[in-house]
Amino acid sequence: MKQQAPTLMINTTLEQLRDLKLQGMAFALEEQLTQAGMAGMSFEERLTLLVEREVHLRHDKRRARLLKEARLKYTQAAIEDVDTRAGRGLERRAVMSLALGEWISAGHAVFITGPTGAGKSWLACALAQHACRRGHSAFYQHVPRLGEELRIRHGNGTFGKWLIQLAKTDVLLLDDWGMSAIDSQTRADLLEIIDDRAGQRATIITSQLPIEHWHAWIGDVTIADAILDRLMQQHHRFTLTGDSLRQAQKPPKKEAKPD
Repeated sequence: MKQQAPTLMINTTLEQLRDLKLQGMAFALEEQLTQAGMAGMSFEERLTLLVEREVHLRHDKRRARLLKEARLKYTQAAIEDVDTRAGRGLERRAVMSLALGEWISAGHAVFITGPTGAGKSWLACALAQHACRRGHSAFYQHVPRLGEELRIRHGNGTFGKWLIQLAKTDVLLLDDWGMSAIDSQTRADLLEIIDDRAGQRATIITSQLPIEHWHAWIGDVTIADAILDRLMQQHHRFTLTGDSLRQAQKPPKKEAKPD
């Protein structure tokens, strides 16, 4: 009976930890019970280990949730894997300096331009993914589909709520900026989205268009001035060069078998 009492008490404690959704502490306690070396540790030391496990588990869950909500085009993109080979116009030091800096909390914009297939979207997703890993929220939006997204939200009455949600998002990734024409309503909504973020939230923009052509793409002089004025306040630029990476990734064609 004396041996069963401690076991019963531990099982009850484990159940209570799980009921309280303290899964990390429950896992850590089970591990401690199987490790002989734990017997020589003080109560305070063992408690510290339990709490640390819970904190790490919660951080991992938060990062996983942030990455899922970001809806990135390239979910596996990571700054550690950035291709900085000669001829790409990209320096690892510059990328890492930005990623590890305070551009997000300072509400800076990041412009990534270059030809199709140069890796603009991948680099942008890598920066957004790293932001999520650091505990920031992010959201990916493909700009050519933005007009349709806005029409749907205006139609079902969710535009206002979505606008508030975007304004609170730490990093907004606008991919393929300038690829297709935009109408007057989309221009006005885009200004509202950018205006809510200027100097407060970070924005990443990828585009095949050089920055000096953005004004003409937006179309309306007044709105273009307002959008670019807000984006240009504090920004970082990456201009990618070189051959298309998509071509390099294509598998070689199989040779026809001889008759």
